[in-house]
Amino acid sequence: MSTPNYHQFSIGIEEEYMVIDPESRELKSHEQKIVIEGQKLLKDKVKAEMHQAVVEVGTDVCSNINEALDDVAALRGNISAIANSMGLAVGAAGTHPFSHWNSQLITDHDRYHQIVNELQEAARSNLIFGLHVHVGVEDRKMAIHIANSARYFLPHVYALSTNSPFWEGRFTGYKSFRSKVFDKFPRTGIPDHFQSIEAYEAYVNLLIKTNCIDNAKKIWWDVRVHPFFNTVEFRICDVPLKIKETIAIAALFQAICAKLYLLRTHNLNFISYQRALINENKWRASRYGIDGTLIDFGKETEVPTRQLILELLDFVDDVVDHLDSRNALQYIHTILEEGTGADKQIQVFQKTNSLPKVVDFIQAQFLQL
Repeated sequence: MSTPNYHQFSIGIEEEYMVIDPESRELKSHEQKIVIEGQKLLKDKVKAEMHQAVVEVGTDVCSNINEALDDVAALRGNISAIANSMGLAVGAAGTHPFSHWNSQLITDHDRYHQIVNELQEAARSNLIFGLHVHVGVEDRKMAIHIANSARYFLPHVYALSTNSPFWEGRFTGYKSFRSKVFDKFPRTGIPDHFQSIEAYEAYVNLLIKTNCIDNAKKIWWDVRVHPFFNTVEFRICDVPLKIKETIAIAALFQAICAKLYLLRTHNLNFISYQRALINENKWRASRYGIDGTLIDFGKETEVPTRQLILELLDFVDDVVDHLDSRNALQYIHTILEEGTGADKQIQVFQKTNSLPKVVDFIQAQFLQL
């Protein structure tokens, strides 16, 4: 049997950053000045988002996780420098600890006006910051197969990324409240299982035909086959505090794709579980992060989330060296030992009783590896 083509699993990473007023620590509209200056240097790797207090960046298509590390570090460094030159700061967390969405401006763009017109308060209040990871796959038939099977692992990786415990000045009790905010949008969350790429495309075409959407980019699931490229796009995660957290999570998504591909080439498959069951684990990950339990559906029992994450690392271990991602994945053990971004934000708040101090911490972590 021929060796699988591991070179196909390219990586693209998108991160959304918050723009901060260093004095008030509130979110601050930058009037797209950071985007304009960023595009002079980085071209289309810097983009506006719906709210003017957000900057979105995207890496090049990276052939391996080491290239992605360099690209993410460079993007964070450049955006931070541009913001600082304007008297602003940037940070990475799934939500801002205390700024209110109703005081933030919407970007003047037809696409965003259309979304706000349709979704109203759900769109205006969607002031959240996510991480999207694209993994290249050889064709769309394989992509839908991988997306179907990868759904099971979404809560495991999501738990590692939890980084939004505060919302509008309150401790929410969740490790990731970002997903609760985003749930107000249609076509979000864990997707259904699709029997084929043709079934997925028929679904998309029906939504377009009936004026639900104008294109498949308005399907905002936690994982999707990209509308235009041969990639599996993972969208469930909060944007992490630190660079190596982002890279470790991206490497894990890449390894999951490669392992599911390897199984397929050996005429094997991972069990596909119902969306309703996977949603139970997603809720647990949102509420408790890595400190809770997830359901092992095969054993039909609760298992500590940390244990299941270690089992996931074992599951993908035989593809990791082919992907040259062992060093990147090693950082997952650091997250398990030190806590997620949410855990660290909560620790700062418990020590200081100050949400502005939490914002200072978020800002200080932005360029940390």
